[in-house]
Amino acid sequence: MAWLGPEEWRAVALSLQVSLWATLLSLPLGILTAYALARWQFPGKQLLNGIVHLPLILPPVATGYLLLLGFGTRGPIGGVLEDFGIVLAFRWTGAALAAGVMAFPLMVRAIRLSIEAVDPKLEQASATLGASPPWVFLTITLPMALPGIIAGAILAFAKAMGEFGATITFVSNIPGQTRTIASAIHAFLQVPGGEDAALRLVLVSVVVAMAALLLSELIGRRVAARVGGK
Repeated sequence: MAWLGPEEWRAVALSLQVSLWATLLSLPLGILTAYALARWQFPGKQLLNGIVHLPLILPPVATGYLLLLGFGTRGPIGGVLEDFGIVLAFRWTGAALAAGVMAFPLMVRAIRLSIEAVDPKLEQASATLGASPPWVFLTITLPMALPGIIAGAILAFAKAMGEFGATITFVSNIPGQTRTIASAIHAFLQVPGGEDAALRLVLVSVVVAMAALLLSELIGRRVAARVGGK
């Protein structure tokens, strides 16, 4: 990417870093949440479902402000984390948190649909043979839902790459620290002569997004074929 300038390259590298960590850290919770919504019956299930999908409904800026209230250094969670030397607000780690929160609903929905597609009779048969619920999940549900899990993870990664509103509200737009591709595009468009740099980053965004979608489709098909024994 020699055609990218140093500042543009830093934005791309930071976006990849933020998106990767946002996806990896949210994936275990996403699988657990999707499984709970797909298989469990418990009081407050609809409330949990609403909370999970709230970032899709709220304006991204509102989500970022809520993160700032909760995870800022004066927030109830951020204040506790600061005592342990962990600061999220106005740091790249906060950008990862914001991106993960915004991408979480898409990840959970894709994984939930995949788990719901698994025949419950297979799980029941395994449990009848004496398998524990965790073992049933690891040996039956998880492998069969793997295409949806992979698709959800890659979709979340692509969404995290394009996150802007919540990120800029929570961690601002600090060059080299919190300036991702989306915020860099916004910054370049605010200065005269920045259109070319913004266009280059837009092209990078399109390439990364298309690559993520194609990779998701390819891996999903291969895993599905392997699970189906084809």
